Amino acid sequence: MKTLINQNHSQTFRRTPSTVKPLSVSKVAELLQAEEKKFSLLAPESQLENKNASQVTPLGVASSFQYWDPFPISVVSAKGAWVKDVDGREMLDLSMGFGSMLVGHLNPEVVKEVREMLDIGTLSVTPSPITREGAEILCERFDLDLVRFANSGTEATMYAIRTARAFTGKNGVVKLEGGYHGSYDPLMVSVKPPIAEAGDVANPTAVPTEATVTGDVWAVSYNDAESLERVFKAHHEKIACFFLEPVMENIGIVLPDEGYLERVRELCDEYKIVLIFDEVKTGLTAGVNGAAGRLGVKPDLISLAKSIGGGIPVAAFGGKSEIMQTVVDGRHTHLGTFNGHFLAMAGLKATDRVCTEAALSQSEELNKQALNRIGDIIEQYELPAHVVGFGVKGCITWSSDPVRNYRDYKSTDFQVAQLAFYWALNRNIMTPPGLDEQWLISLAHGQKEVDLIVDDFLELAQALRS
Repeated sequence: MKTLINQNHSQTFRRTPSTVKPLSVSKVAELLQAEEKKFSLLAPESQLENKNASQVTPLGVASSFQYWDPFPISVVSAKGAWVKDVDGREMLDLSMGFGSMLVGHLNPEVVKEVREMLDIGTLSVTPSPITREGAEILCERFDLDLVRFANSGTEATMYAIRTARAFTGKNGVVKLEGGYHGSYDPLMVSVKPPIAEAGDVANPTAVPTEATVTGDVWAVSYNDAESLERVFKAHHEKIACFFLEPVMENIGIVLPDEGYLERVRELCDEYKIVLIFDEVKTGLTAGVNGAAGRLGVKPDLISLAKSIGGGIPVAAFGGKSEIMQTVVDGRHTHLGTFNGHFLAMAGLKATDRVCTEAALSQSEELNKQALNRIGDIIEQYELPAHVVGFGVKGCITWSSDPVRNYRDYKSTDFQVAQLAFYWALNRNIMTPPGLDEQWLISLAHGQKEVDLIVDDFLELAQALRS
């Protein structure tokens, strides 16, 4: 098997090893047990903080995803690419708010813009040139006719679907199996369903999350345009939209096959179904104009959040004028007291100024360097793993074969992924929890940080083969 590099879209990256050897199951178990024990010993104050926080908030966290067993790290401050935890450790942040901290913690331009805004105001609940200027920035960046602001990715995805429903007069939603798009009920279907309940890969069963009222929702496999066409053909009279991340970033990083997104666009046009890209996690992390601009496939609507605000909560949805006209003519109503908040506009304005093509390209080059160097280590130690990247994000997937959809992801080695997670934490490198997220090389990361990432993985590889 030859090394695969950029087998899919030319703007994506994937490299698999030429030869692999199985890992020792007992060695992995031994290392995992040791690292889990070490973790608890290194973070006693985080354990205490989680215990105290659990008395006043479920699981002791503000979002359920922040929790992991036996307890999460608790952070007291952050700057640049680094955070400090309650145990006093300086830790390299590779999560970076899942993209929210693309410009780095306490980016000077963001801080400056926010401080200046505090002399002007925070909220008017009336129209303002400040909000209009923010909308102009997003329309230009992401090639949108019209845009409306929201406050979270969940809001942005929810309102994008409502806009599509208002435009089409239909309520059904098609989404990807394995895709997460916030907590709006129709999108909480087949997020990470048990395989025993998920049906055939070519015709997945839609599996709703408990306590949700979903309506008509169909799940399809990523990179399978044929199954999408079958669903469209059978149910297009009920379907308002197809909702997907153009590059899946909820199960590591899963890349589109050559021509897949183009075929999706054709099918949506043919069956008069609104195509919505969820760019909450891609956005500016994918490049200066987002994933749609990078990949050359234009959706009808787009949802944005995280990377556009420099760490200040801000989200948006927008797209074609004829579809957004549903808000103008009252076919549906978009509301929100904090929409277009002045501090959110300050974060957006500063982020737009900082995220130049040159700056993002520099971070992407560092990301590619990390991916290639780790790919070399995987090759050297013949590990059953491979690296995947898109824009400034990257990940190590513990499978020697490419992951093209949710079922492939479920076949990866989660025990080794768990080991890698604790291994990094115990060496002061904070990767996202969940075993399936990706690192982010922000504008604040440099060569020093990349070297730490690579050295950490080299030590893990050596331990696995010792």
